[in-house]
Amino acid sequence: MLIASFAAPAFATNCWIIAPGRGQECIVVDPGMPDVSFEVMKICQEHDLKPVAALVTHGHLDHTFSIVPVCEGYGIPAYVHTEDRNLLKNPERALSQVFAASLEGMVFAEPPDVRELRNGDQLDFLDMKIEAIHAPGHTRGSLMFKINDEVLVSGDVLFAGSIGRTDQPTGSPKDMENTLRKKILPLPDELRVLPGHGSETSIGHERRVNPYLKNLGR
Repeated sequence: MLIASFAAPAFATNCWIIAPGRGQECIVVDPGMPDVSFEVMKICQEHDLKPVAALVTHGHLDHTFSIVPVCEGYGIPAYVHTEDRNLLKNPERALSQVFAASLEGMVFAEPPDVRELRNGDQLDFLDMKIEAIHAPGHTRGSLMFKINDEVLVSGDVLFAGSIGRTDQPTGSPKDMENTLRKKILPLPDELRVLPGHGSETSIGHERRVNPYLKNLGR
């Protein structure tokens, strides 16, 4: 599996570009802000990749800002959980008052082709079997994507040594605890974790050292 990434300038949000291998079709996950479509294009050209879908782990603007230019540029659909679809056009509904105020006067839109996902939905692209896992807590419609039982794109649910914050609109500490207990802890140790921010990790490593996971076992 070919996995490439870069951190967007704003909030260092990881954009993941994943394909079965060089010269094949790929998915783009969480193209952030400001417009990072040029960076996506450079990686695709470097590895001779053809984007076929853009996946959104959740509706926060630092993960969705470039979804329209990426989707329109390649003529591809965007996939997002039903609960967070409205945030593509109205990102302020899940942001702090200060951040939302900074967006005054800006207009946001959906890509031309948006497809909604729910828990357990399956996507098949070439040799990649992708399972959508609904993981609320950071936002109501947060998703994780498990690919070929090898990789988990965790968005802002699970980080190396930490978890996503739950104090912003549509976030919920109770939902996050439930997600960690029922959606994260049952996963196999060898699963690679590609988070929304920070470095790659694994389920096994986080099970051993992540205080939020360790506390659930007490």
